[in-house]
Amino acid sequence: MDDFVRNKLREWGFSELKEKFKDEGIDTESLYALGDQEIADLIPKVGPRARFKKRLNLLKEEQNSTNLVPANLTAQEPNSTNLVPVNSPAQVFPSTSDTSDKGKRKLDLLGESSNWQSPTRKRRHVTYPEETILCDVKEIMKFVQQKIPNQDNKLNKFLKKKILDLETDKRELIGVFGKTGAGKSSLINAVIGVKNLLPSGSVSACTSVMIKVEANKENQKYVADIEFITKEEWRDELWSLLNFLRDNADQENSQEEEEDCHDTEEKLSALYGEEWKNKSVENLMDNKHFKEIQEFLISKKKRLTCESAKELSAKFVKYTRSDSEDGEGNRWYWPLVKCVTIKVPNKDLLRHITIVDLPGNGDRNKSRDKMWRQVVGSCSTVWIVTEINRAAAEKEAWEILKSASSLMGHGGECQYIHFICTKSDDIEDLESDDHSAVRAVILEKNMQAKKLVRKHFSKLPEVKKHFNEECFKVFTVSSKEFQKKKRLESDDTEIPKLRAFLKDLNDCHSETFNYVSGAFGVLSLIQGARCQEGADKRTNVCTVLVEKMKRDLDEVRKPMQETLEAFEKCLSEGVEKSKGSYEKVLKSVLHPGTMKGGAFHKILKCVVENGGTHKPKKGKQINLNGKLASCLTDSIDEEFKKTFPNDGTCGPFNGALNKFSLVTKSLIEKYKDVELQLIFLQTEVEKVKTKLNKVIRERKKTIYSSLTTTIEEFMQECYDKAAEFRGEGSLKNMRDMIEKHVRDAKNIMFERAKDEMMNQLRDLMEEILEDLEKTMQESIVLSLSTDGDSIPDVTEELQMVKSHYNELMGNPNEEPSQAFAEPLGPASAVIVIQ
Repeated sequence: MDDFVRNKLREWGFSELKEKFKDEGIDTESLYALGDQEIADLIPKVGPRARFKKRLNLLKEEQNSTNLVPANLTAQEPNSTNLVPVNSPAQVFPSTSDTSDKGKRKLDLLGESSNWQSPTRKRRHVTYPEETILCDVKEIMKFVQQKIPNQDNKLNKFLKKKILDLETDKRELIGVFGKTGAGKSSLINAVIGVKNLLPSGSVSACTSVMIKVEANKENQKYVADIEFITKEEWRDELWSLLNFLRDNADQENSQEEEEDCHDTEEKLSALYGEEWKNKSVENLMDNKHFKEIQEFLISKKKRLTCESAKELSAKFVKYTRSDSEDGEGNRWYWPLVKCVTIKVPNKDLLRHITIVDLPGNGDRNKSRDKMWRQVVGSCSTVWIVTEINRAAAEKEAWEILKSASSLMGHGGECQYIHFICTKSDDIEDLESDDHSAVRAVILEKNMQAKKLVRKHFSKLPEVKKHFNEECFKVFTVSSKEFQKKKRLESDDTEIPKLRAFLKDLNDCHSETFNYVSGAFGVLSLIQGARCQEGADKRTNVCTVLVEKMKRDLDEVRKPMQETLEAFEKCLSEGVEKSKGSYEKVLKSVLHPGTMKGGAFHKILKCVVENGGTHKPKKGKQINLNGKLASCLTDSIDEEFKKTFPNDGTCGPFNGALNKFSLVTKSLIEKYKDVELQLIFLQTEVEKVKTKLNKVIRERKKTIYSSLTTTIEEFMQECYDKAAEFRGEGSLKNMRDMIEKHVRDAKNIMFERAKDEMMNQLRDLMEEILEDLEKTMQESIVLSLSTDGDSIPDVTEELQMVKSHYNELMGNPNEEPSQAFAEPLGPASAVIVIQ
């Protein structure tokens, strides 16, 4: 066995196989020639064997792409460096593992003791896919973790923990809204380039089931994971559905109520056929009705696995939709489904992205509605899909945008709203064989649609207080013609632009860089800790850094404290406005002028039974809690937008945090003896900033919704009592009870909502400062005050990761100390995950 094979085994995490490969006489030439049977003999277990084959195939692909392995392998000496492909990560740097001269070794790590230049640096056109780099570095760190002794030693424990903490996976969510028939499914299929994945056409859409589409990183199969609501939730929903039908039987109902009755019957018939009629809840909960979906009974996900998208689509359709034309009496299980996650193989566009086909405005089922709100609040981009012929006038699309804007904006993390006009090539009464003439008409139509949509958006104040016009873009697409590639030029449909947007989202994603830079920092610390020299200098640097950290923390605290004072002032004004306007708010909700008493009685009953909210099939959602909190939210909207921008790069919280820095260029130049430890500390600064930016992103959603949530909690007792009224006069009794409760509670309720938001803001500020100080204090002390007597030598591992780090930075000749020399703010997108 030669050095190349030995290093590859170690790099790939198969060090335990070195003796076996040595006994079998496997050198570089025979490694490349290994077949399936030979690999099976060498590695009996399926899992490790599959990983080894994947690594070997990648190595062969690299060899083929660069053709750098010498043709006369058999004529070479086993240890000859000529055997090594120049793009082999394991051989980017020469071995410097001699431990007799630690000072010299440190210089070698930084490339300062030799004029030798690695082949990678000479051939910058040789690059690796990000997934390959990430996989390589993860294997290296797994190997390093095994090398660290399991001793009761603070530094050893610290290092193991830091290696585990390297794992991060932040996926970008793109939420897709649109009514049935708008072309959502066709759009998603076309954008990701998979025909027949999401069904469309003859099947009728279900408005309850959320469908997520993401990459399958495990294998080459098409997979659908189906998540059900719980049995208890279905029991409660059954009770509600049957009571609703019973209450509306033989009554004169409005058109909307008739539609709700029809939808309820359709939902029950989809699952039970005609068996649900005249049956009790207990009878309908019998296990015999669910024998084909045992996973529902035991609260587990159901997994479907297929070889093709078309085959998978045919299997999962019964869990998402109903086919009214099906004559075989099939049962449809979508009433029990909360979410379906579809995993697609070989799709780079979905590497860090999940596309979510969303119902319009949540669901009456509480668990589905909770998931809907969480997903909408987590979307970094939202696509509103509607047909081009009625894009500006389509009420449902604009209502979705208006009703969800606060959840996506201040209460979420959405940065982009894309209004997508589908069927852009659908031109009526145009008969012409002149391709240019047809194309001109299509282009003119698209331009006109964009103009009208932008004009409509500019007139939506409730949306624009959360989003400016730079966030809003309009696209015109023809999914059908794009896939056919016949009638339209590629520029005539903007599906390529949507694909380019997804590619940019993937490219700016920092999962690989954050892992590699973090690994580089940890390895720098390990190697720096091995040096026993300069204890006094370490102590001195430790003191300097602790003092600097305290000064920098004050710079983070100051703008946050000023922001809290601004919020206090805004909320105090909001409280006074709320006390003076609550009667007007109650009148608008409890006494709508457009609805008769009988019809409104049923709606108000739904409102109080559902904690102050009601989601009608059509029209605006009723949210009494939100209305009562409206003066408070209006009072802080502008301040909130400045404080917590959704791009997460500026403001008194994110911005102040992003400016925090510990290690500077001058500090590194002054204390060269601890340069490796300083590199580690700078990676730690970036890691904790990334972590806290994520905390801010999540907590700001809760903070914004706290005003409405507090009022909802304060009103719940009143709703419970109002829901008990029955018979004649119950509408008046419900109204009177709600009005009296708010009148009696107004001096306490609005103040409490204000106090809750202020408490959450203070808690966030204190958590950021405390976590930042605690993390950096521990890292400073352990990295500079502890000698690593039992720390392993990671010279080669550090060199390999350094090579990958420079590759990702695009600066092969830049030393790491330069990369980490200055504060890395939001402009340094490669460092900070937004």
